[in-house]
Amino acid sequence: MAPRATRRTVLLATGAAALAAGCGSDGGDGGDGASSDTAGQELVPTADVPVGGGTVLGDEKIVVTQPDEGDFKAFSAICTHQGCVVADVADGTVNCACHGSRFRITDGSVERGPATRPLPEERITVEGGSIRRA
Repeated sequence: MAPRATRRTVLLATGAAALAAGCGSDGGDGGDGASSDTAGQELVPTADVPVGGGTVLGDEKIVVTQPDEGDFKAFSAICTHQGCVVADVADGTVNCACHGSRFRITDGSVERGPATRPLPEERITVEGGSIRRA
C-alpha cells in the first residue's frame, strides 16, 4: 500500500512545481525582459499623453511621457525605491506617492529621492496616432 499523501507533502510538491515553472524560460523573452507576445501591443493613443506631461498605465506598469511635442518616452512605472507603482505625472516629473520620489519625464532620472536609481526605459514605437511596445 502506498503511503498516504498529507497536506504538507501536497503543498511541498505544488510549491516546488510552481518554483520550477517560475524559474524556467518560455522562450518568448528576447533577452530584453519583454515578452515577444506584447511586442506591437498598443499602449495608449498619442492624444492621451499631454505635452510636458505623461500618462501612467497601471495595468501595463508603464508610464509614457511627452517632454516636447512629438517626443515620446516610456519608462517602467515601478518606483526604484521600494517597488510601488508611480501615481502620476505632473510638473515635469513622474511621481511616486509612496515615499515622494520624483523622476524626470525626459530620461527617467531621479529628481528627488529617496529613490537613487532612475526608472528603467521601456522600448516603444509611435505609429500614426498610437504608441506601441517595440
